[in-house]
This record gives sequence, C-alpha cells and structure tokens, in this order.
Amino acid sequence: MSFDNLNLHPKILQAISKAKYPEPTKIQLKAIPKILDGFDIRASAQTGTGKTAAFLLPALNRLATPSTLPGKGARVLILAPTRELAMQIAVQAEKYSEFLNRVKTVCIFGGAPYHAQMRQLSRPYDILIATPGRLIDYIEKRKINFSRLEMLVLDEADRMLDMGFIEPVEQIVAATPASRQTLLFSATLQGSVLKLSERLLNKPLEIVVHAKQEKNENIEQKLHYVDDLHHKNRLLDHILKEEEIVNAIVFTATKRHADQLVGELHDKGCQAAALHGDMNQRQRTRTIAQLRSGKVKILVATDVAARGIDVQSITHVINFDLPNSVEDYVHRIGRTGRAGAKGKALSFAAGRDASLVRKIEEFTGQKISIEEIAGLEPRPRSSRPKQRQPRSRRGGGGGGGNRRFNTNEKSSKRRPSRTRNK
Repeated sequence: MSFDNLNLHPKILQAISKAKYPEPTKIQLKAIPKILDGFDIRASAQTGTGKTAAFLLPALNRLATPSTLPGKGARVLILAPTRELAMQIAVQAEKYSEFLNRVKTVCIFGGAPYHAQMRQLSRPYDILIATPGRLIDYIEKRKINFSRLEMLVLDEADRMLDMGFIEPVEQIVAATPASRQTLLFSATLQGSVLKLSERLLNKPLEIVVHAKQEKNENIEQKLHYVDDLHHKNRLLDHILKEEEIVNAIVFTATKRHADQLVGELHDKGCQAAALHGDMNQRQRTRTIAQLRSGKVKILVATDVAARGIDVQSITHVINFDLPNSVEDYVHRIGRTGRAGAKGKALSFAAGRDASLVRKIEEFTGQKISIEEIAGLEPRPRSSRPKQRQPRSRRGGGGGGGNRRFNTNEKSSKRRPSRTRNK
C-alpha cells in the first residue's frame, strides 16, 4: 500500500513525495487511518519505525482545514521527553508541512533563552512541540492558551515516566480541553504507562506493530566479557582502531566518566566529544552538529542521547557500561542501523551481568554472540580475584554490575581503626 491510499491531503502527499518515502511503515499503516477517524490510540513502537510520521501526518491533515475557533494558540500539542527528540520532531513537522499554507510550528524546551521562545509563542502557531518542564513554566505564567487545542500527542511516554515527568504530564493534560483527541506512543505498554493511558485516553485503540523477533534485524550485536575497567579500555582502543567506524556512540553509566573518557580519547588522537545532562542546550546542539558534519567521530554519552538522536552516519554503538533496563538497551542500539542501514552494537559485560544479557535476548528475540579478541580474552572465572561488591544506588539489572568498573567510584580501602586514648 502507498501513502496515496491513506486519504491524506494532496499537499501532504506532495511533501512525502519530495522526501522520497516510497511506502508507509507498519506503524503508519495501522495508526494513520485510526487517527484520521478520530480515535484515541495507544501504540507500542520503537524509534526508527516511522512513528513520528504516524502521528504528524494525520495531525497535519487535520490542520489543512482551518479552525473555526478564534485565537492563535496551538491546535496540536506534542510532548517529548528530551530536547533532542523535540527538535527532531520539529524538523519533521516543518518537512511534512512545507506545502501547507499558514501552518506554523513552535518548539520549546529547557536550556534555551526564554525571550526567544516568548516571541514565538506571542505569534499565531498551530503545532506546539514541548518538553514537559519548560511547558509547565509557561502554563504557570499563563503564556499558553489551549482553547483551540484539538490533538495531544505523548511521544515516548515510557521515557517521560522514567524521567519523573508523570506529575507535569498530568498537570499539562488537565489544562487541555476534554474534547481533545489523545495519542500515546511508547516502546512498551506495560505498568505505569498502561495505567497512564487508561487515565488520559478515551476508549483507546491499542496498536502494536513490532514482534520481538522483528527488532534490530539489521544490527549485528556482539558481547565482550570483561574483567575490569582496564580490560574495558583496552578493548575499546582495539575496536576504535580495527573496526571500520564512520561514527560511533560510546555509552557510559555516568556523566563524570563520559567526560573522563573523552579526555583519554583526545590524548590518543581521537575526534571525540561528550553528550550528557550537565551540558546546556547550546553545547548539546553544537555537539550533535559536529557529529553530523564529521568534526566529531566518537560521541561518548549517557542515556540522555539514547533517544531522539537521528544521525544516519552512526555505524557503531558501544555499550561501555550496560544500561539498567532492557528497554534502554534497545533504544541505545537503535542509534545505529537507521533507515534500513547496517549497524553494529558491541557491549562490554561483567560476569554477573549474565542475567541482564539473558533478559535482553528474551526481550529482543535475538541471541547476542559472545566474541573474544586474541590477546584480550577475559580471565577464566576461577582465576579472577574476588572483588568486594559495592552497594548499588539503584535497584534492577546489570547496570550495577558495571558500575564497579566506573572510574568515579570512591575507593573501597578500609580506613585504619582508631584506638581511643584513655
């Protein structure tokens, strides 16, 4: 089936044709007709499946007909968990609305100057793309008018809840008209995400487009078992030298280690940069631009970069530290193999991360092959020195197992006992 069969406005089809999208993806085929019919939907879809167009195209189709309500506020509100994802959606919205008259998109997020965003919000616009925290600021200052709002989209709802945005999201939804159409997209539809959808959506239709065995088929996944931090560093050096890498993202567990690893890579002559939550928006935008332009080859990032970054030239994802959840693993490796290209995902794991590896394989329906590099093999378990296990600050999977190798951990040496003088 082609886009011509989806009853979209001719000017939207013109933009799709210009973008050279040959046919709709599974999520688009299933979601667009239901959204056009006015249903609330909750959909489970990973990044890279075309989900952004699945909600943007029917939203723009609605905007092709002028509103009968007075005012200049948004008719479509899209909430995204991160600045990077919000900006990515805004780029897509501009692309698909190129031939529609009078359709204006505004994107607001934290870390950017208020006065520039205020100027945008003071003019007429149709689509508002926002991160929850910054939008709450404007709602509380009474700078946002939702009287014309017709559609609300919650993109990557699971990520928003993971980041602690459940109260801001519910506060935002409470400020919108009850007559709105609501769309929720998430990697998974379980637990708190499912409960949220039941509270916010009106008799939603559920759409699931990906079977487990269909995930990441174009990404080659390999696992390297490691002994310690020094072993990880030696493996990383080997991979960066021997693999045919165009661009790579190296994921670490902490911001501090990301900065430290970038410094070490610079010392070795690598074009590397960090990306994490302590950087302001201008720094993060510049870093992504440098990655796209080729000035940066290796991006060392925390999970802030796992979603919302769409750089086609990323050939490798390296999990220097495994994440705490299988969902984050899927989103991390999804940064490579974009738009049908081939990619590689290489992960470093301690012996006690075996249970997390099994969970990842069960979730994705794919076996991760274990690879050993000559001269860099892990020691046999029987010969490994016993290590004191530090307490994990967070519960859950094998991310804690990797944290014992992070360079920001405090020394576990015991202090000498003190003898009280009598």
